[in-house]
Amino acid sequence: MTVLLRVHRPRRMGKYVFAVTRNAWVSAAAGLVLSIAAQAEVSGMQLAMKERSSMAAQSKAATLPSIDRVLVRKKERVMFLLSNEAPVRAYRIALGDEPIGHKRYEGDERTPEGIYTLDWRNPNSDYHKSIHVSYPNEADHEYASTSGFSPGGMIMIHGWPNKRSPKWTLDRLLNTDWTDGCIAVSDSAMDEIWELVHDGITIEIQP
Repeated sequence: MTVLLRVHRPRRMGKYVFAVTRNAWVSAAAGLVLSIAAQAEVSGMQLAMKERSSMAAQSKAATLPSIDRVLVRKKERVMFLLSNEAPVRAYRIALGDEPIGHKRYEGDERTPEGIYTLDWRNPNSDYHKSIHVSYPNEADHEYASTSGFSPGGMIMIHGWPNKRSPKWTLDRLLNTDWTDGCIAVSDSAMDEIWELVHDGITIEIQP
């Protein structure tokens, strides 16, 4: 980088004034060189930090298991993430207020049973984050229709409520069934599931 500094030489103040001006020019030039060097060093450090961050993210992505199926066992209150049919993660879950049996109609507060798809997600859920289960399927619609009921919907895997009154004790969240038919996990578990499970993956919910 070339820096041009213009020196104004006084006409009538003699060599002394010129010498002072010349010294000021040298000091200014030296300071500018140091400033440029410092900026280059900072830019180099920032670039190195970005490269390390990128490498760390790539390393993390490389170590994450590839999840191809989700399995829920209602009776055991557990959800597994499977990779090539091998469980790689397991989470304690809470179910609907009426946990026994397949969901039949809207408002029965049961968690569905069967094979569905995790088809979309909501990062702004009232329950931390949520991933949608594709209930009702064709058979669910048919059963509800012949029974004269609506099958309901909006079954999600989700975290804990964002706004919790005193009734939402840790004991209640962990040790009771409290949803309207959804599958609930802790917020930290939901964060991990969010990263590992992609839209389009099959979920099987067993009794």
